[in-house]
Amino acid sequence: MGKEAKNIASVDVDKLLGMLNAALAEEWLAYYQYWIGARVMEGPMRSEVEPELLLHATQELNHAVMVADRIIQLGGTPLLHPQDWFKHSGCDYDAPTDSYIEAILEQNLKGERCAIRRYNEIAAFTAGKDFMTHQMATQILAEELEHENDIEDWITDINRMKEELRKIRL
Repeated sequence: MGKEAKNIASVDVDKLLGMLNAALAEEWLAYYQYWIGARVMEGPMRSEVEPELLLHATQELNHAVMVADRIIQLGGTPLLHPQDWFKHSGCDYDAPTDSYIEAILEQNLKGERCAIRRYNEIAAFTAGKDFMTHQMATQILAEELEHENDIEDWITDINRMKEELRKIRL
């Protein structure tokens, strides 16, 4: 962190670094959850949803890059070992043992809601105190909110499709 940045920042940097390393762990887990879920997913709308989940995975990886860069800028060290991801993450990683599309989407929705809470926390913690971290957190938060909306829309579409099929069967 530059000298002037240190002069104007009134944030507990150690606490912030802990929050950012937790976010970094969560982003890596989210990346893999999206990526592997898209690969093993089965069911209706798979061909439409799979490329979007892979896009979400790429965006989660980009978030990890942004967070790692900010940790280094603040004088910290990003988590160096994947085994540390589970220790630091406040979000669960759900292995896609049920490959049905609804199960995959529900797992990803749960992860997005956790990420929303994390970045809202970081944004609130840095508001008016650390402008660079605050801007990064709100940018990522906006993307996580968009992901949540996408997933909710797909779940709604699948439920409507199931309702229509029930009507046809009756």
